[in-house]
Amino acid sequence: MFTRYKIILALALPIIGGQISQNILNLVDLAMVGQLGSVSVAAVGIASYTNFLAASFVMGLGAGVQALVSRRMGEGQPDGAVRALNGGLFLALLIGLPISIGLFLASELLMGWLTVDQALTAEASDYFGARVLGSFFIGMNFAFRGYWNGVSLSMVYMRTLVVMHLANILLNYLLIFGKFGFPALGVTGAGAGTAIATGLGTLLYFIQAFKKSKGEGFGTQLPKLANLLQLWKLSLPSCIQMFFFALGFTAMFWIIGQIGTNELAAANVLLSLVLLAILPTMGLGMASATLVGQSLGRKDLKEAQQWPWDAVKISFLVIGTLSLLFLVAPQLFLGVFLTNADVIELATVPLQLTALMIIMEACGSVLMSSLQGAGDTKSPMIINLACQWGIFMPLAFLLGPVMGYGLLVVWILFGLSRLAQALAFIFVWRQGRWKEIKL
Repeated sequence: MFTRYKIILALALPIIGGQISQNILNLVDLAMVGQLGSVSVAAVGIASYTNFLAASFVMGLGAGVQALVSRRMGEGQPDGAVRALNGGLFLALLIGLPISIGLFLASELLMGWLTVDQALTAEASDYFGARVLGSFFIGMNFAFRGYWNGVSLSMVYMRTLVVMHLANILLNYLLIFGKFGFPALGVTGAGAGTAIATGLGTLLYFIQAFKKSKGEGFGTQLPKLANLLQLWKLSLPSCIQMFFFALGFTAMFWIIGQIGTNELAAANVLLSLVLLAILPTMGLGMASATLVGQSLGRKDLKEAQQWPWDAVKISFLVIGTLSLLFLVAPQLFLGVFLTNADVIELATVPLQLTALMIIMEACGSVLMSSLQGAGDTKSPMIINLACQWGIFMPLAFLLGPVMGYGLLVVWILFGLSRLAQALAFIFVWRQGRWKEIKL
């Protein structure tokens, strides 16, 4: 049993390390921007999640790439794994570049539609316009992430993210505050710094992939139409899921923005802390996805069935510790990112409720990734759409802006929708239909 935990952790720890570095980067950004005031915090929040929406459709390619790569590695076909990566990069560029350019041109119009405060609209537009130009790199980075995780080289993913995020922190410091002769661009500098650092990460991934996989066809062969169609068919449900997941967060910010700017600033910090808490479970889920895919490639169904439950046990241990900290000392965490006492007060009880919510979120996250690793990308899409858009969004709009119950009720609904999602993933995994999927 302990050997299985070691295998999971050997894959998951580099992924977790890379993801924690990413969230630390986001929190450092938030802390830097927080020095500019609550309006800037709210502006970066709504623009960041809109940028997430911009890149979300191609981010889903990562799940398809990882499922194919891990299955091919289990079958002993490393050249097939490289073909999946080539296809993922091609599709990410083909889809992502036009989206980035189009949204850059429409940034002011889009932010004006999402916000009602003129000062907030101006800052959100500046940040979004600077950041969205680099969003097409995100799809390529997710394709690389799927490849490195699928071939059990998650350390490459972690090293690259750490370098990218350190560069981001430095660039943001220089460009937000105008240090060492650089212009003081405020929130625009934060967006530009993130875009440049994301492009740097893509370049580093390419260099490392050439060193490892050029002999297996990386960068030397155009993907075949049949491979592209297979990858697209497998990835499309994940792309749709990611798009509507991101659209839901953007809509959530819009709903909370109708309640008030202070509530929007509080929600930005709350969601950042939620992501910090569940990042370890996301890393464990990706490790489980790789192990499930490789086990299915070897046709070991019993082993594939058990990997997620072992990952969930580790996840509960980690999340339980973070949950306790959020529960007993919420204002300690909130005070790092917020200076307005009223905003801290608004966010205190929702953060304590988050401490209770993230336990089941941990289980749901691991099982969702495991289903995708098995090639079942449709079930996660259906479950996410049903819980987010069928339950949460309508009730949040009705009870929040329309009936005036405020941030706390919206956050309770958010927690209940995530609980329903986790229970649905448990049910689908136990059914076991994913074992019959051929890739």
